[in-house]
Amino acid sequence: MTLTSKISPYDPQWPLLFTTEKRRIAKGFGAELIETHHVGSTAVPGLCAKPEIDILVVVSEHVNEAARGEFMHTLGYVRGTDLSIDHHFYRRDVDGVRTHKIHVCIAGHGQIARMLRFRDLLRENGSIRQQYQDLKLRLEANNREGIAEYLAHKAPYIDALMDTQLEE
Repeated sequence: MTLTSKISPYDPQWPLLFTTEKRRIAKGFGAELIETHHVGSTAVPGLCAKPEIDILVVVSEHVNEAARGEFMHTLGYVRGTDLSIDHHFYRRDVDGVRTHKIHVCIAGHGQIARMLRFRDLLRENGSIRQQYQDLKLRLEANNREGIAEYLAHKAPYIDALMDTQLEE
């Protein structure tokens, strides 16, 4: 079983793909849209990544979710399982390959600060960025069970790093 896509060298087009998608999805969130961020590995210059654009959408509240879901569907998105209370998830696949993931969180949700801090750490610290890249490539090479296995094995590294950052 494979990952949702193959890890690739950093592509300088990824920020442009984020900007394009940010514009496409904005009207689906209406007045509750507060801000939109490029997160995940494609948001970190120089980092190898699955070429899946991760987008964090911060909203004031979740309003008219049915209409939002219909709008997102017109853009090719499928609503996934909520990742936690007030943390909604959408994914977009093209020809069976994941291209985008959207995390929609209500302002103040703990995942917002966590995702932004992790992205910023990877951008700022070359040593951490290299360690994380090495881990990702090793997990991809040894992966047998697909994306769930990959994510489960990345989580301890991310959790330990974030816990260390909280202590500082």
